[in-house]
Amino acid sequence: MNNSIRIAAAVLLLTPLMSARDRSNARSMVITRYGIVATSHVQASVAGAEVLRHGGSAVDAAIAANAVLGVTEPMMNGMGGDLFAIYWDAKTRKLYGLNSSGWAPKGLTIEHLKAKKEVAMPIEGIDSVTVPGAVAGWATLHQRFGKAPWKDLFQSAIFYADQGYPVPEIIASYWSDAADWLADDKEAQSVYLPGGKAPVVGQIFQNRDLAKALGLVAEQGADAFYKGEIAQAIIATSQSLGGTMAAGDLSEFSPEWVEPISTTYRDWTVYELPPNGQGMAALEMLNIMETSPSSPDGPLSVTELHKKIEAMKLAYADLSKYNGDPRFAKIPVKGILSKEYARERAKLIDPNKANCKIAAGAPPFSDTTYLSVVDREGNIVSLIQSNYEAFGAGIVVHGMGFALQDRGALFSLDPASPNALAPRKRPFHTIIPAFMEHGDEHIGFGIMGGANQPLAHAQFVSNVVDYGMNIQEAMEAARFTVSPQRGCNIVIESRVPDDVRQKLSSMGHQFDVRGAYTTAMGRGQAVLHDTKMSVNYGASDARADGAAIPEK
Repeated sequence: MNNSIRIAAAVLLLTPLMSARDRSNARSMVITRYGIVATSHVQASVAGAEVLRHGGSAVDAAIAANAVLGVTEPMMNGMGGDLFAIYWDAKTRKLYGLNSSGWAPKGLTIEHLKAKKEVAMPIEGIDSVTVPGAVAGWATLHQRFGKAPWKDLFQSAIFYADQGYPVPEIIASYWSDAADWLADDKEAQSVYLPGGKAPVVGQIFQNRDLAKALGLVAEQGADAFYKGEIAQAIIATSQSLGGTMAAGDLSEFSPEWVEPISTTYRDWTVYELPPNGQGMAALEMLNIMETSPSSPDGPLSVTELHKKIEAMKLAYADLSKYNGDPRFAKIPVKGILSKEYARERAKLIDPNKANCKIAAGAPPFSDTTYLSVVDREGNIVSLIQSNYEAFGAGIVVHGMGFALQDRGALFSLDPASPNALAPRKRPFHTIIPAFMEHGDEHIGFGIMGGANQPLAHAQFVSNVVDYGMNIQEAMEAARFTVSPQRGCNIVIESRVPDDVRQKLSSMGHQFDVRGAYTTAMGRGQAVLHDTKMSVNYGASDARADGAAIPEK
């Protein structure tokens, strides 16, 4: 072989390397002209995609996927939890919001708890249980936007509950961590700790009691849950533990259609749901961030991270003071979301120093699963559903196989608080679905994780708007989150460069450094519909066991 041939061969071998593109995200977006279901568990995504493939709507697919998640991620969500959703209608370009968070039983009062010598809301046990809203939420969404027969939506969930499924990696770790939470409830131990311990990765887990409950809902609709055999089992379980849940608390509950709240960030419009959820904190944080330009040094620069951390503290201080159920208290949503108020709050940010003690301002008065779905017509569902703590209150309904949520733990026993416990009142809620749009691009997104959610939303929006990331890049990008210790304590991923963390530490920030893709940052999903090109995009967080699955 002569030299010219050798050189030509070498060039051909090097060409793929020379044209390769380095990137920071691990996964590519799913791109298709057809529908996409993005969830934190592959089988749930597949179940939703199957519904789309057979002509179901985005709402139908979301319900089917959510029902499977209740089986396969039982500590995160299920029929015993609450639900919020945002729906975007591609034809009318109208946005709908659904609040299906349950209220406190009539008998669950501050006086009732003080008689039990409680000085704060219990975080587990029967007195932390509020009416579950998930099943009513499914029924309400399906009645308005569903196409497929109701009973067909639950067949995959019933199959996995009855026949079993192999437990995935992330869920196995959550299950193990939550084992002690189930220690005081014999039913919970019997159902969710087979052989006395949490199932390990790959172990087949079956829950035939849950298959029965799902079958009742599939055949009889939401009435089975709120008025029928499941309702009777919930009341019997509550009574056996000294709880206050009564038949009327369940049968009289109904979800509420609400108008999403919004703000503009740069030239995008971002939507959240109004209180009792914490979506207004995400929007306030974005308003504060918008008062200064994004750093040209990137999203992980000292300047950009410091600004976002300080904006988060300001927004969370307001959230803590003012949020509650708007049917019972006047919530200054418009004042909190005003651009003028954001400018006033932003003046409190010292560009060179962390503020460890931030008070609420004075605005003018006027463990969870998330999934997103887009169908072939471009309709989008952004849906979040949760038990709150892992396995909720640690109580499983007798004979029905699902845990009851402990959302009541987020009430206050201070009668002066807008979030004070009262009969038929909804507690402060952490779970928030989101939506954003600009021109022909419409994105349904959400990121789970309790108090993490507003600032995770704000970071995702900034990644897309300020730094031009696609939805998969924006979802995977390194994040920080709030620490349980609050103040200047921040949880941050190790992918944030060490020199950046050191500089921020010198400014007063105190970091708890976690792994590169820690679940402490929450687990998110996103879908995007481009109305001009009639193309859909899907993203699924690498911090979870899931995937974005196209219908074809």
